[in-house]
Amino acid sequence: MLAPLAALGAVAARDLVQKDHAILRNFPLVGHARYWLEAVGPELRQYIVASNDEERPFSRDQRRWVYASAKLQNNYFGFGTDNDFEKSLGNVIVHHRTFGEEHPTHGAVGQEALLPSAKVLGGPRGRKHAFRPGSVVNVSGMSFGSLSGPAIEAINRGAAEAGCLHNTGEGAVSPYHRKGGELVFQIGTAYFGCRDENGRFSLPKLKELIDGAPIRALEVKLSQGAKPGLGGVLPAAKVSQEIADTRGIPAGQDCLSPSRHAEFKDTDSLLDFVEMLAAETGLPVGIKSAVGELDFWENLAGLMERGDRGVDFVTIDGGEGGTGASPMIFTDAVSLPFRLGFARVYAEFARRRIQEDLTFIGSGKLGLPDNAVVAFALGADMVNVGREAMLAVGCIQAQRCHTGGCPTGVATQNPWLTRGVDPVSKGERVANYVRTLRRDLLKVSETCGVPHPALIGPRSIEVVDTLSAGHLLDTIYGYEPEWGYPSRADRDRIVEIMERVDEEEAGTEGPPETAEYGERGDDMEGDVPSAGA
Repeated sequence: MLAPLAALGAVAARDLVQKDHAILRNFPLVGHARYWLEAVGPELRQYIVASNDEERPFSRDQRRWVYASAKLQNNYFGFGTDNDFEKSLGNVIVHHRTFGEEHPTHGAVGQEALLPSAKVLGGPRGRKHAFRPGSVVNVSGMSFGSLSGPAIEAINRGAAEAGCLHNTGEGAVSPYHRKGGELVFQIGTAYFGCRDENGRFSLPKLKELIDGAPIRALEVKLSQGAKPGLGGVLPAAKVSQEIADTRGIPAGQDCLSPSRHAEFKDTDSLLDFVEMLAAETGLPVGIKSAVGELDFWENLAGLMERGDRGVDFVTIDGGEGGTGASPMIFTDAVSLPFRLGFARVYAEFARRRIQEDLTFIGSGKLGLPDNAVVAFALGADMVNVGREAMLAVGCIQAQRCHTGGCPTGVATQNPWLTRGVDPVSKGERVANYVRTLRRDLLKVSETCGVPHPALIGPRSIEVVDTLSAGHLLDTIYGYEPEWGYPSRADRDRIVEIMERVDEEEAGTEGPPETAEYGERGDDMEGDVPSAGA
């Protein structure tokens, strides 16, 4: 009995004499309760206090939908919506059609729903290894380092099983990226995976990497929605020896990528760099960027209007996108939200009538069906999912990514924590989630009377502010008629593809295996194979 009392007395004495915390000095012993409650506050709000639709960045309902989809459980909701239409603003409403073409119903959670891109990636510019991606839903750039090795492996296995592409993020290609999933290799400002001893870009190393990895496209990362213009931030706690070896950096030190590229200094030299990469590799080459000032996009569209140079795809990342570590001012207040940023960029190309010459990819919380449908209606051809894939792997939104102490082992390099992630079973969950999202996108397309989400236009989506006002997307973002759709030729072709898918699905239990999107292929002509479905 005396020992516990002596310990409490020692703590109280220390509280009285320390000068760091006023609460402990004024209220010894009792004041510790305040700091304990602060520490467990996120968990209390997550599981007890917050309502189903209140938490951010992902509400409880949104997380439940992802978890249930990944586990092939019932992901339906009962008793009606808990969205507050009476008082809240910005509710998305999809306009269903009373009559429309008949399409097969994709009913079961996780049921295979083949949904290739309506555009051929790299096709308009005649890239040697152009291809039609086999999935409009793909995995966004999340580096090995930001995520653990087992988490990366699970995502790659899931991408292989679901037939979608896996973006490497800027942290190079690790052994965990080589589990069957086809890759989009991201070239960041530090050129990890393709840099020389001085940290500059190395074309020979890039070619060597491409020869030894299933890389289908290259993405030059200009900026990211959650940390635009900042450069990558990998805290020292996450820089293990394995990550250091993969990236070519010292272990146990903060890894800070430069905020700008050293290989080009303006839009003109950026296009020279893109064309050099495409000529040397034959791969489609695109850029990823958040949206701030529009001068860059005006210059890019103006230069591409000439027709001699251009990017094959543009990935627009919204300011609501996620990251492992970033200052609060960047995550909260730098770069435009996806819808506003994407619409402004799309308009720059559409006004010059060249929007059909490249593929538009959206990212930033687009792994939820309603957000994804809005992206397609605004003109996106594909969507990338990041944190939603993490949720499928097992993330619980603990928001400790920046500390290296992720309790689920997804966003940490702590061996004790990462051992909890089984790449095989979690990979199956990633595949289930991707399939279910594609299925829901097909069902929404069906209710809109079209066979593919790329054919859902801006006049099919209304944003409602309480019960008194609503506006169609074309009105909100100033879209002209025919904006938001692929070209007429691409529309006709994707309708043919979806009709063939419908016919083959009606006659077989498994997914159809066709040359259109069932093989890899290298030298492409016309419509070409995708990442293997």
